Amino acid sequence: MLRFNLPPKGEKNTEFVARRLRETTEGDAVPETVTVEWNGRPLHVGVIDMPLRDVYFNPATHRIRAQRDHDPVLARGLQEDPWQPESQNYLHRLLMGKPANPDETDPDFEALMESLRSVDQQEPGLMTHEGILVNGNTRAAALRRLGQSSIRVGVLPQSFTWEDINAVELTLQLRPDKRRDYSYINRLIAMEEQELMGREAADIARDFHIQLKTFKQERWILSVIRDMIERSATPDGAQLALSDFEGHQENLKELHRTFTKVYASSQEKAERVKENRIAAIVLDFAKTKTRVIGEDFQGNYLEESLPSLFQTTDAEEAEPAGIAIPGLSVTVAPPSNPVVRARAVTDQILQARATETSRHLTADVREAAQREVVAARKGMRRALDAAERDDRLKKVRQTTAERLDDARAAIDQSVSDLVQALGSNSLDEESFDSALLRVRGSLAKLARQASRGVSTHGEGVTWLIKTSGD
Repeated sequence: MLRFNLPPKGEKNTEFVARRLRETTEGDAVPETVTVEWNGRPLHVGVIDMPLRDVYFNPATHRIRAQRDHDPVLARGLQEDPWQPESQNYLHRLLMGKPANPDETDPDFEALMESLRSVDQQEPGLMTHEGILVNGNTRAAALRRLGQSSIRVGVLPQSFTWEDINAVELTLQLRPDKRRDYSYINRLIAMEEQELMGREAADIARDFHIQLKTFKQERWILSVIRDMIERSATPDGAQLALSDFEGHQENLKELHRTFTKVYASSQEKAERVKENRIAAIVLDFAKTKTRVIGEDFQGNYLEESLPSLFQTTDAEEAEPAGIAIPGLSVTVAPPSNPVVRARAVTDQILQARATETSRHLTADVREAAQREVVAARKGMRRALDAAERDDRLKKVRQTTAERLDDARAAIDQSVSDLVQALGSNSLDEESFDSALLRVRGSLAKLARQASRGVSTHGEGVTWLIKTSGD
């Protein structure tokens, strides 16, 4: 639970708000009120016009909780003093930005501005007596952008604590008629916060309008994300942020489903699948691609497609020690070698990705990391394509000859692609050479089986055996 001291204009705002609330009840007109749910009952609070220059964006709002660390330097300033102009401007920027990329203006924010420009503010926001916005932070940001001077807000009771403020904000956000939801990661954080407050999982799931099994899935996903962020940290200060995972909702849900299914038969295989899929997710592959990552993906495809990363892992790898159980004179076996190697490769990719996207490292450092990411993405794509191809072949009954015809057609297409690449001087000669070596290896395996099992060596089989050198 985030808590902050009161803002510098807090006392002045409290006096102004009290005066405005009195004025609404002294005239003949019926005072405007807004109703919020509080502790399971309706709470009616008075509405006033508040100067925009005197309101504060809420540093604890769940609206941009995942995006707070987008700029580490400004995030530290926000934590130390959320009321200083630089911190408030940072919050304003985050409220305007896309959840997955706060540097770009969110189309939803632009739509809100257009709505406020044409029909003014339809629903009042909500704030404390000190001027801290509880609901309506994004509206206040839009009104400021439009050059408006005031915002209509309901005023919460003066006795409200930060716990009360967070509870009211969450209740308002989870109303079925809300038109704009929290971003995916911000919803996960809000669920986590509720659980840390001691609430029962079933009650939280009901409030968020999801099933209990979905709540448990979401909590698992956030724990995986936090683990990835921790592992992405580099000695020079680069690290991924929560907002880096905003666009991976469906991929992460698919990861959980697959992990749970494989875990039922083998914890080791489940961990390996999880590591391989995390690497693919961080490299921005879609769910339709990553779903082919199964129990044998690492051994059959990934190690061959990312040899440099696995070679680095092998060179640095020492015999893992047993894991001691605290309080007992017992040592259990360490993780298996394939899991350790998978985790090490994923760590390299996480750290390269963090360095590539860092805002405070030199251009040379970021460019070197970008080259690592591009190379890893190419290798991962080769592995995924090969796994997809084999998966399709398993689903379609074909004879050996039919599959060789498919391979011939692919090679014919490669001839055409090679001619075009040579003509435009765009051939990646290293990748081309590596692919040819993989083809040679496959032909050698085919030749060995043919020499052992084919009784009559026709012209084709004879050529194959001779060419492969067997």
